[in-house]
This record gives sequence, C-alpha cells and structure tokens, in this order.
Amino acid sequence: MLNFYMTPGSCSTGIHILLEELDLLFSAYVLNLPAGDTQKPDFLAINPKGTIPVLVTDEGVVLTEFASIAWWLAVKHPKAGLLPEDITSQAQVLEILNYAVSTIHGHGFTRIFTPERYLFREEDKEGILRQGKSLVAKGFNTIEKQFGGKTGYLFDQFTIADAALFYVEFWANRTELPLPPFCRQHFNTMISRPVVKRVLAEEGYRV
Repeated sequence: MLNFYMTPGSCSTGIHILLEELDLLFSAYVLNLPAGDTQKPDFLAINPKGTIPVLVTDEGVVLTEFASIAWWLAVKHPKAGLLPEDITSQAQVLEILNYAVSTIHGHGFTRIFTPERYLFREEDKEGILRQGKSLVAKGFNTIEKQFGGKTGYLFDQFTIADAALFYVEFWANRTELPLPPFCRQHFNTMISRPVVKRVLAEEGYRV
C-alpha cells in the first residue's frame, strides 16, 4: 500500500486528486503545517527536507516534491492518460506543472502565506505581501497568454499539469485573488470533476 503524507488545502491536494483519479489504495497521514509537524523527528526521518507532499511507494521508496510524485504516478499508470503520448506534449505538461509549482506557488504564494521567511524588518511585511500578490497575478497572466481562448483543460485531456494549476487556483479563490478568464474557467472545470469534489470534501472544504 502507498503511504501519502499530506496537509489539507496545501499543494498536496493536487497529489491527493491524482491518487483518487487513479483509484489507488493508500494510507493518508495528515500533518499540521502550522503546528510544525513536518519538522518533527519522526517525519524528518522520512523526508529530511521537511516538506510535503511525500509518497512512499509499495517498495518503500520515498518520493518527495510535487513534480516527481505526479510524474511517477502518470508513468506508473499510463492507461489513465495523465500524460499525453508524444514526448513534446509531455514536456509541455511538465513545463506548466513546474511553472505553477515553482513560480506561482514557490515565489508568489509563499510570500503571501509565509512573509516572515522574507522579513529583514517587521515594517517590510506589507511590501512582501504586495510582491507576492504581484508575482501570483503575473503567473496567472502568463498562463492566460498561453492558454487564453481554450476551454476545458490545459491540453486535450486531464493531465498532471491540471492538478498542479488547480491547487494554486484554489488558493487564489480562497484568498479572493483575481483569476483571469481561462484560469477561472479551468478552475470551474476542475471543480466540476467528481473526484475533485470528493477530495475537497474529504479535506474539509466546501466550494
């Protein structure tokens, strides 16, 4: 059985969606980020980076980082179509996935959710928050320029990139940050998926 380490409403929600889409049997271990669960010795023994999500495979291999877990799931279960068949389209899926995780999340939302990481002086906090919101807006506008005019998913089918983009769209929706038209439509498309509704309900959210 797979072991999945997660925090409701975090980036791990995207991996949770993929696990449920694949109808995989897994044990979920819920970690409280604000309480510092990811920095406790028991968890650091599993993932010394102290980050989520984490997936421990049936063979006992510990996978960390959103992109590596999502890619492993897609390749492990090719019939699910979480990656396109041709290699160029696969690279484009990974490009968008990494942009959502590394840029919109890593540079933008971290400044909004944890501005203290960037503080030299307490009076800098508001500036850091503004910078985070600006980076998030720029990120979504970049997605809009590339995919504006499309309907449905990022590519011709639901892929691992959609799961990554969704969780940052979910954050934007929860924090009342504006989403440009394609991202709003993509968010609504994702929300309409039965698995996404179920995952959010399991994690304690109503949309």
